[in-house]
Amino acid sequence: MKNFLLTSLLVCFTTICLAQEVRYGVRGALNVSNLDFDPDANFENQHRNGFAFAGFVDYGFTEDLALHTELQWSAEGGKDQSLRADYIQMPILLKLSTSERLSFMAGPQVALKTWKDNDGFSTFTFSGVVGAEYMITDELFVDARFSYGVTNILDDDDTPNLEAKNHVMQFGFGIKI
Repeated sequence: MKNFLLTSLLVCFTTICLAQEVRYGVRGALNVSNLDFDPDANFENQHRNGFAFAGFVDYGFTEDLALHTELQWSAEGGKDQSLRADYIQMPILLKLSTSERLSFMAGPQVALKTWKDNDGFSTFTFSGVVGAEYMITDELFVDARFSYGVTNILDDDDTPNLEAKNHVMQFGFGIKI
C-alpha cells in the first residue's frame, strides 16, 4: 500500500511539473503617476507622465494560474521636479486567465529608489498592484495596471508630519518569448 501511495504521489507530482510553462519577455509602459498627501498638499499637485521598462518571467502553475515576476524601472511621483522619484521595482503578481486571451493579476510590489541621496524620499517603498492583460497574438500583449502605495514614500526625518503615497496607472505593451 505504501508503494502504491508513493507511486501515485510521484505520478501526480510529475504530471503537475510537466504541465508547467515558463515564459520570458520584455515590457514597456506609459506611466501616469501622482502622490496622495496626508494632510492634503497646500500647493498644486499635478500628475507626472513617465515610462517604465521591464523584463519578466511568467511561471505557469496550470493553464489558468501563473506567477508573474518582473524587474522594472519606473518614473513616478508628481510633475514638479522636487516630487519626482524613479524606482527599480519588483512586482510579484498572481495571474488568473479567464479566457485564452484575457487574464487578471494582483499582488505586492517592492521598490528601491534610484534617485539622489538626501532628497527627502524613502529608499524602499511597498505597493499593491492590480491589472489586466490581453494577448493580441501568442507573443504580443497589451496590459493596464494600477498600483497604490502602502508605505509613506517621504523620509520621516525630513517631513515628520507629512505622508505621501504613490499611485500609478500603467498602460503597457510587451512580447513573450
